[in-house]
Amino acid sequence: MKPMSERIDDTGRLPHTQVPSGARTDVPSGARTHVPSGARTHVPSGARAGDTAALPIDDLGAAGAHDRTTGFEFGPAADSGFGTDAGFGASRDRFAHEFDSGGTGFGGSAPGALSPAPAAVFGEFLRTPFRARVWKELCYLVLALGLGCVAVAYLFLGMGASAYLSIFLIGIPLLACTILGGRSWGRVYRVLISKLLGTTVPEPPPFTFRPGLRGWLRAAFTDRTSWRALLFLLFQGALGVVAGYLVLTTVAMTGFLAVSPIPWALFDPRNVDADGVAHHSLMQFGNHYIETWPRVLGLAALGVIGCFLLPWLIRAVCRLHRMLALWLLAPTARDQRVAQLEESRRVAVADSAATLRRLERDLHDGTQARLVSIAMMLGRAQQRLADGTDAGELIGQARTGTKEALTELRELVRGIHPPVLELGLEAALETLAARCAIPVEVRVHLPVRPGAAIETIAYFSVAELLTNVVKHAAATRIWVAVLPYGPDSLAITVRDNGQGGALQPTEAHGEAVVVGGLSGLAARARSVDGSLDVDSPVGGPTVVAIVLPIAGPR
Repeated sequence: MKPMSERIDDTGRLPHTQVPSGARTDVPSGARTHVPSGARTHVPSGARAGDTAALPIDDLGAAGAHDRTTGFEFGPAADSGFGTDAGFGASRDRFAHEFDSGGTGFGGSAPGALSPAPAAVFGEFLRTPFRARVWKELCYLVLALGLGCVAVAYLFLGMGASAYLSIFLIGIPLLACTILGGRSWGRVYRVLISKLLGTTVPEPPPFTFRPGLRGWLRAAFTDRTSWRALLFLLFQGALGVVAGYLVLTTVAMTGFLAVSPIPWALFDPRNVDADGVAHHSLMQFGNHYIETWPRVLGLAALGVIGCFLLPWLIRAVCRLHRMLALWLLAPTARDQRVAQLEESRRVAVADSAATLRRLERDLHDGTQARLVSIAMMLGRAQQRLADGTDAGELIGQARTGTKEALTELRELVRGIHPPVLELGLEAALETLAARCAIPVEVRVHLPVRPGAAIETIAYFSVAELLTNVVKHAAATRIWVAVLPYGPDSLAITVRDNGQGGALQPTEAHGEAVVVGGLSGLAARARSVDGSLDVDSPVGGPTVVAIVLPIAGPR
């Protein structure tokens, strides 16, 4: 499942929602939305009911906004013409630089963009040999050549010695050490590729130790990461040594041709032909000797041209090195999935523990203290009745305290699993919207009902996002939409017209678990194979999009 930021089309919109055949695309009758009085809506002509929704566009600021879930433009940008480049320019151009710089955020380059001027291309061609990237790549090829020779020797000696000594049993642990040594080789190459080629190769899963000698040997011989690293070393024998030698030889010969007039003029190189005639020449091609200034300068010109072409040869070979490293030194899809599941389980356990601590604290500090107070009031009332005095005031206070305790218990139950979710996600979100301090418009249109766990995550995610908007965004309106996203996912979009400036949460690893804010929401979404994207330029608007699987995690 691709993240939402990677499914934006060239116009800055998400693809139209795919609704299964036979499913109704109209909004169910009786569906309610919370729209402030006087709010205007803008529906483009020809829009399909299942794809878009009429959403308010007042008070969104002069810049306008773009709903990336429904493909709508709001504010002045929408009025400039939906479906045209002008209508999408403001929201699309803001993210066009993302893909130009290699990012994966919202955006993309517009189709039909003008190609760079020939002068600019030629200038870039002339500057390429002097860029630091080319020299770093050349250094990598030199190091790869040397390391490739050592790696071939390591494989030959390690495997050969282990096979020979295996008849004495000592070769078996030696072979295990040779296999595990592939991890160290992979670590060296990952550092070199990161520093010199600018490509970060993710770390593979760590080696899993097993107790005992037999367990350690079994873990070593079944460690797929080590075997993949040894296979990488084997390929490096061909790519790093053979291809590296050819490239470096070509570089040396091209550089020598470029500066050949200097040694030809300073020294007296001599070549003697078959007739015994000496020629003042550095080289010859058959019976043609490079012995005159025009020929020498012409050969040097070829060398200079070759110097400007060499960076592209170096870059092509380094690209092969990158592809080989990403193929064999990076974790496999299975390893990534296992790591993702372990992280999701850790986040889920930490989130559950935090919820239990919160409930315990609320019960101890709130409900329990109130019940103790009620018991004390009833005890004093009983004492007054025994003394024949009036206890009506104490009984009234106890009755009021009982009502307040019941209210607190209802809030605690709502924090565990809101009863309104039994009526469906739409009814639950409408309840949240009705209780929000800022006017909220809600639109829910799903062909099938999500699973109970997904509805719970969606409910609490929207509740926390609404709370964040009220506290920090300085917004006057909020729009919430829950629509299909592909055949088996749903997209929750919460947008406000506030001041913006919210940051995309980073994925936390290790022991630190953030259970609140956007980071906590992103962690909960990832725990069920979902994702969270934030688009919040300074000045607004802010769009938070959460993608969740309808049926739950796979």
